[in-house]
Parts: sequence; structure tokens; C-alpha cells
Amino acid sequence: MAATPYDALPAALVDELSSAGLDPRRVLGQIADALAEDLPGDRGDVSSRATIGGTVMGEAVMAAREPGVVAGLGVAALVFAYVLGDDVEVGGRVPDGTKVAAGDVVMVVRGPIRGLLVAERTALNFASHLSGVATATAHWVAALDGTGAQVLDTRKTLPGWRALQKYAVRCGGGVNHRFSLSDMAMVKDNHVVAAGGVVPAYTAVRELYPDLPVEVEVTDLDQLRALLDAGCNRILLDNMDTATMAEAVRITAGRATLEASGGLTLDRAREVGETGVDFVSVGALTHSVRVLDLGLDLQESR
Repeated sequence: MAATPYDALPAALVDELSSAGLDPRRVLGQIADALAEDLPGDRGDVSSRATIGGTVMGEAVMAAREPGVVAGLGVAALVFAYVLGDDVEVGGRVPDGTKVAAGDVVMVVRGPIRGLLVAERTALNFASHLSGVATATAHWVAALDGTGAQVLDTRKTLPGWRALQKYAVRCGGGVNHRFSLSDMAMVKDNHVVAAGGVVPAYTAVRELYPDLPVEVEVTDLDQLRALLDAGCNRILLDNMDTATMAEAVRITAGRATLEASGGLTLDRAREVGETGVDFVSVGALTHSVRVLDLGLDLQESR
């Protein structure tokens, strides 16, 4: 497969990814790795080579096969551009974050059919997975609507996919938590044990990194009170029942931002949001999400 060099890719696509907070070169590397799984050696796509002439042109429609929120269509478009270069035309693409119904067309691609089919699965894998993340996030956003709480993602992401998955969360209306171990201090139970308590752990982080955001996990209201007295302004309520969370909100009285986490389900989302917490963090947005069913169908010549 002759891959299109980075500098020859459509500038509009590259700029779009950059504007979305993604690194286009890193995304292109992920695309190249994915295509390499499909095209080891030099045989290429043997099915398409055997059944389709190299110069035969065609049009294919990418459409939703179920309702949801799309994300990653710009990445999918980049897959086609990477495989086919100037030989592909991408049109009819709806913006990422768009709510779609079953049957809605989200993208149309035109070019050499062999190349379209080489790119098909990789493009769909990116778009379907990221649309699944966006759709799951949108369900949580809808469940929390009117409560004042926002849904957060976590670091429970697929290795190498963190930036893309967190982008998809934003497309679904969610909010990103920290991206790495260094952009925010997150003091969890193991840190608390090692440091000898929530306050010593919080104080140690604050002394070493005075300007860094710090969040501390608590499992009971005594720990919450101690942290509030110590000046901690972001606290995670771990695995608390709804009544305890509501009491935590009352005790805090606006002195800190509160995040609910641990074993939360969509069915329980609204009652948790109504306790008055500021955020609800959900690892399932990224670690076990179901893809949105998208398909690419070649149109018959007329």
C-alpha cells in the first residue's frame, strides 16, 4: 500500500484534529499501525485484488445503523486520505458530536474501490468505537440533566487511545478528568495508606507541588471533615451510598468540589446527581463501552 505522506494530507483535516486537541501525527501513527495489521507483507487486500479492477471507481456511504452520537469521523476521513491521497473525495460528513438516527448518512466517500475497501474496516473501527464512547457519555449527560452534576471520564482508557477516547467524551457532552499522572495530583486509597492518612497525604502533595490541582479520595465523612479543615478544595467520594453523599454535600457547604465515584450505574445516575455533587466519574465511558454500529456500503453503479 502506498501511504500518503503527512505533508500531503488535506490541511483542513489536519487542522481539524489539531483544533479538537488531538495530535495529528500521533493519530496518523495509530492509523498506520492499524492498517499494518490488515496489510502485512506485500500481498495487500487479496479479496479486492481478485474481484475488482485497479482503476474501477465507486462511491460508498457510511451510515448509522442505530441511534447515537457520532465521533471520530474526522479520523475516519483521515484513514481514507492516508490510503488514497488525492484519489479520494470525502463529502457529506456530519460534525462530530451530532446526534443521529438509524439510517442517517454520516459520510460519503468516492474513489478507487480497491482503496476504499482497504480503508473501510480501519475507518469504521475508529469511528464506531469513538462514537460508542460519545453515545455512552451522552446517555449520562441526559440522565444528569438539571441536577447540576457533570459526567467525568477517568484514566481507564485503552492503551494508546487516551486522547481519542477523551475527545469522544467531549463530543458526547462530558468533561475530561486528568490526562496523566502529572497534570493533577489524585490521592487515592493506596497513597493514603502509605502516607498515614488523608491529611498527611494531602499536605505532602501540597508542600511538594503548591500550584498543582489536588484531589483526595475519601471513604467516610470523618475523612471529609478532616480534609475540609485542612483546606482541600477537591474531594472524591468513593463508593458512598446516596444518603451519605447527600450528607457530604451538606457538610461541605460549597467549600470544596465533590466528585462521586465507584460502582455507579446509569440507572442510579440521577439520584446521585440530585445529592448536589459537582461531578460523577464513570470509568465505563472508556474501559468497556459498546461500539456504535456504523456501516460502509458501496453504491451500485447506475
